[in-house]
Amino acid sequence: MQAARPNISSDLPQIRQLDETVINRIAAGEVVERPASAVKELVENSIDAGATRIEVTVSNGGKSLIRVTDDGCGIPPEALPLALSRHATSKIDGSDLLDIRSFGFRGEALPSLGAVGRLVITSRCAGGDASQISCTGGTLGAVKPAALTSGTVVELRDLFYATPARLKFLRSDRAENQAISDVVKRLAMAEPFISFTLRDESRGEPRVTFRADGQTGDMFDALSGRLSNVLGREFAENALAIDAEREGVHLTGYAALPTYSRGSSVAQFLFVNGRPVRDKLLIGALRGAYADFLSRDRHPAAVLFLDVDPQRVDVNVHPAKAEVRFREPGVARGLIVSALRHALAEAGHRASTTVAAGVLGALRPEPTGAPRVYQMDRLHPGALAQSYALQSPVVEPMGFAEAPTGRIEGTPEGVDESLTHHPLGAARGQVHENYIIAQTETGMVIVDQHAAHERLVYEKLKRQMAENGVPAQALLIPEIVELSPDDAARLLGHAETFARMGLALEPFGAGAVAVRETPAILGEINAEALLRDVLDELDDLGESQLIQERIEAILSRVACHGSIRSGRRMRGEEMNALLREMEATPHSGQCNHGRPTYVELKLSDIERLFGRT
Repeated sequence: MQAARPNISSDLPQIRQLDETVINRIAAGEVVERPASAVKELVENSIDAGATRIEVTVSNGGKSLIRVTDDGCGIPPEALPLALSRHATSKIDGSDLLDIRSFGFRGEALPSLGAVGRLVITSRCAGGDASQISCTGGTLGAVKPAALTSGTVVELRDLFYATPARLKFLRSDRAENQAISDVVKRLAMAEPFISFTLRDESRGEPRVTFRADGQTGDMFDALSGRLSNVLGREFAENALAIDAEREGVHLTGYAALPTYSRGSSVAQFLFVNGRPVRDKLLIGALRGAYADFLSRDRHPAAVLFLDVDPQRVDVNVHPAKAEVRFREPGVARGLIVSALRHALAEAGHRASTTVAAGVLGALRPEPTGAPRVYQMDRLHPGALAQSYALQSPVVEPMGFAEAPTGRIEGTPEGVDESLTHHPLGAARGQVHENYIIAQTETGMVIVDQHAAHERLVYEKLKRQMAENGVPAQALLIPEIVELSPDDAARLLGHAETFARMGLALEPFGAGAVAVRETPAILGEINAEALLRDVLDELDDLGESQLIQERIEAILSRVACHGSIRSGRRMRGEEMNALLREMEATPHSGQCNHGRPTYVELKLSDIERLFGRT
């Protein structure tokens, strides 16, 4: 049954030109999804205007008020009406849509905001007079004189008052405020030399919820300082600097150690030519780079910037400009994977500082009642004299029965003190037949012997397979897999890559593939199911790491069974040999599942536990 269409008559449908106000409201539905979208568009305009200070003020989650103030170049009075016209912009001249070097370029944000809210723009150019224009529900006002020192102030009140149905789909003020904060922080990371301030005046008095002062120095120093401000000092302390280039694509930024992983992807920030994006290709590349170090329920933390010739990337995919399309996606993905893996390998045995902080937090006793007042704190002369007397050494003869009968089990004899100069120190003992206690120059190290040796064996197996190749098992009868012609062509296009993984494919007529060899280490497999899984990954990411991941998963299981088991007592030389091998092996700071293999405690932290500060 055909549904009723109340907005269209039952007569012959007529094609009509929509009103300009309706057009703007339709466009606003794509550009302005929520208050955070409006903040994003206005702040990006301020950045494009060359601002060095940007202030954002919101009220009631941005529903009642959004005000963006900057010290940019400003807008001359005669250009204010044109700025509120659709598809009017100063960012491009329209001659080349693939040469986009600014955040905005579509000319839709301001007229869209004016169509669904009450918009007022006040601006002043250098050497000129300040002027103001308003746009309410799509109705443009006249240009009037105003008072302003410099730059531009854009004030948007009563967002979606002209389209009240959109208000029903907004979330709570707290959720909208969080979304606005996320947008400002992303743009602050993209522009570390610009000062950002976010204020909330929902309760009358403006309250600063985020502030990031402009950084100085070179790009890496400025970015590190800004990330400390936005993501916290812990991220900056546990992040590795990334700087790599391939075929004209430049990758910079910071990626955290695997042991500084998160329970979700909230700490992943990707930028293309300075623009914050959410691209499944780049997210997949980031996940693939850490696939060998993290379990599936953990996510890496990273802030990565891809700089590429604008002619090789299309940012005009969606009005929100959060998606991009690369002309050579494989180059961008390969650069991210190789650069991150190289940086993680250079980190060696390093583990994140949060591991030790977590241990210290677990060891710190909970406060109970009022703090105890010690006798020494009362400074009574008699008590001090008695205390000194009790602390004087008393030498008493030791009987034969009281003498120690031997060394503590697991404690190495004749330890070479020079070993304490190594990063992981010198082994001093073994407790519970699983944890090695080592002494360093500045503290102590506790090593999980099974997890550490598991990673060492795993890296050795991977190195041997890389040198000797993946052994292939020839099938007595080749398995024929029926596919569509397009799927078969896509698989055969990667046949050379699969052959290096031990999977030999050949064409077998139209839309069919013959599987002649499979990786021997995988044993008996369902070739058709494997190929279809590979096709799904090719459709999703453009590349497939499925076969390599399965091989590495088996190597990981082999390493687990072939490593030192928990419960085995080790001699001192064995423990020290394990420590030295950990120092020389990349990625030894975490096991095959992303858990830390050792914990380092500084002497100052240990003394603080016992109140010796």
